[in-house]
Order: sequence, then structure tokens, then C-alpha cells
Amino acid sequence: MFNALVVEKDEESGKTSAAVKQITVDDLPHGEVLVAVEYSTVNYKDGLCVGPGGGLVRNYPHVPGIDFAGIVEESSDDRYKPGDKVVLTGWRVGEAHWGGYAQKARVKADWLVPLPDGLDSRQAMAVGTAGFTAMLAVMALEDHGLKPGHGPVLVTGAAGGVGSVATAILANLGHEVAAVTGRPDQEDYLRSLGATQIVARDELTEVTKKPLEAEQWSGCVDAVAGAMLGRVLKQMKYGTSVAAIGLAGGPAIEGALITPFILRGVNLLGIDSVMQPYENRTRAWDRIARDLPMDKLEAMVQPACLGDLPELGRDILKGQVKGRVVVDVNT
Repeated sequence: MFNALVVEKDEESGKTSAAVKQITVDDLPHGEVLVAVEYSTVNYKDGLCVGPGGGLVRNYPHVPGIDFAGIVEESSDDRYKPGDKVVLTGWRVGEAHWGGYAQKARVKADWLVPLPDGLDSRQAMAVGTAGFTAMLAVMALEDHGLKPGHGPVLVTGAAGGVGSVATAILANLGHEVAAVTGRPDQEDYLRSLGATQIVARDELTEVTKKPLEAEQWSGCVDAVAGAMLGRVLKQMKYGTSVAAIGLAGGPAIEGALITPFILRGVNLLGIDSVMQPYENRTRAWDRIARDLPMDKLEAMVQPACLGDLPELGRDILKGQVKGRVVVDVNT
């Protein structure tokens, strides 16, 4: 028997509830690799799955947790053997397939990535899906010409999980980072990660009818979308790119016109972290191990255990979680 956070649904009321319960290996879904999970984390999708209504979950009972890191216990796939350290993000684990909010998980071998040298399991989950997505965004911007010295790079939702890691990585690579936040009390935190400029969220949320605005940003990692992305696109420098990784402000790009794309050659790059091919996953994790300063990573960490997850799930949906929550599933 081992502990897991199990979400169950009352068929009469339709309400869901989450609680730590004991389950067995036989309860786990099919997969080629059994992993002894050491750490997981808390993402917006996790909040949806843990919270009332079940969010993205379709079948109950369910174990959420869209990412985890741990040690292989058993494997019928030759790529992994007992004792290997692995990390998992994406593939709808924690949504359609049982995830990392348990002391053991059984998954497909194709979904795993070997933990790169220089990272332990706790650090990997301090990075987690949010940090993995942030690195994918930075890589996409670099692939489209972003270089240090070309001007400030804007990071929206900068105090959140993706924004925090993106800020630290970009600053470590030598970029000026302009961090957008709606929480003035986070300025010291963002500057500690390397931000050189703090932009109040209100400065970018007003919808305007102007086709273009003054050129300001050499790149952008955007976690907000909505009206903010509409404004940011109009402020991008010629030939630069925005990496879109979230939609906290809504799925529409309010106030957006085609003019930034055809008059300034601006690129809007969609960043998907769920279905990334293996080669790009390993490339991103190798870059994380090399380019994310571990002292900055540690400053983002908020520790938690399985019993904390129902409350943390509610908090992240309200935008009340700062940095990275690292869940020790064995405490």
C-alpha cells in the first residue's frame, strides 16, 4: 500500500472531492515503467483537476499530477532499468492518465525522459512543467533570432511558475528582462531573479484601437494572452517574436490587428509542452541543467506535501501561488 491523492466524484450531486488515500500497485493503470515518485509540483491544470468539478478529468477515481520525477522500479522497456532517474511532463498524464500525486506511478516509456546530469529529482520538479515550458519558449525565441543586447525581453505573468523560470533563464543568458506583474509586492522577488525593469500589469491591459505603438520589446514570453497580448504585439520591435504559453487573461487576443505581423514582421509562436517530441524534450532539459541558475531556482521553491494539494489547487486557480510549489509525495 502507498499514499496517493485520489479525486472521486459523487454521481448523484456531480461534485468531486480530493483526499489522500492508500492504494496498491494493482490499482495503477497500464504502462511499461513503474516509477517510485519522489517529487511532483502544482500547475494550473492540476488546480483544475483537483478542484470542485474535476476540470479536465473524465474518469473517476483519478490521481492528478501532470508531472513528476523519481526512480524507475520496474521496466519492460529496454530504454529504462531499475535505478534510472527519470522525469515526466505532458502527454495528458494527470488528466486522462493517472499522474504524479502518488508515491508510485506507472506510465508509458515514451513519456519519460532521463534526468540530465546536474539535476536531482527535487530540482527537476522545482523546474517542472512550468519551467520546461519556459525553456521551450526561450528556445523558440532564440530559434527566431533573439540575442542578448537587442533590447529588453518582456515576460508577462512574471511572478508565476513559467514567468519566474523564464525571467531567471533570460537574465542568466544576458538579456535585459522586463517583468510584468499585477502584484507590486513581488518587485523584490522578480529583481532577485534578474529582472531589470518592473512593468505594472495595468500598463498593458487597456485595449487600444491603435494599429501600432512605439517599438519597445526584442522578445516576449507571454503567459496571459487576452488584452495584454493584444497590446504587446503592437509594441514589439521589427522582426521579433512573442512566445505564447498561456491564456490566464482569456483565449482571445483582444484589440489585436494584423498590422504588427505584416508591417513589422512580428512572429507569434505557440508553445506546446504536452506533445513535444522526445528530441526536443531532451534538448530542453539539457538546456535547463546548463542555463537555469540553481540558486535562483531554489529561491522560487515553496515546499508542500500531498495533504496540502486541495488547498493549493484552489490557490493557483486564483493566481495566489508564487514561484514553484514542489510536492514531496513521501512526507
